[in-house]
Amino acid sequence: MKAAAAVTVLVDAENVRRSTWPNVGREELVGLVERWARQEAVTAVVVFDGTAPEGAVGSGWQSADDWITGKAAELSEAGVTYRLVTSDRELRRRAGGGAETVVGGGRFLRELLA
Repeated sequence: MKAAAAVTVLVDAENVRRSTWPNVGREELVGLVERWARQEAVTAVVVFDGTAPEGAVGSGWQSADDWITGKAAELSEAGVTYRLVTSDRELRRRAGGGAETVVGGGRFLRELLA
């Protein structure tokens, strides 16, 4: 029996954590996503602008949107299935074309908190 292909989930961290008030803390979001990813058997990449807490990716000198767009293109070219988590329409346009699914930040956060 052939093993299922790995799925990568690209998470626009600030978009997700700011989708509710009060905002979810940076470290709390990373922990929630890590737990969810283990349960779902996916690889989650939580991307923050600039620096990031442990367990996440910091975009460094570029914006998180640019980092996610570049990673989405890289995954598409490699034939890797990916999902995108963001409510940002521009990021959805730039990085969502090759995504298996695109989920809004608020919807994703509600799932994490359920």
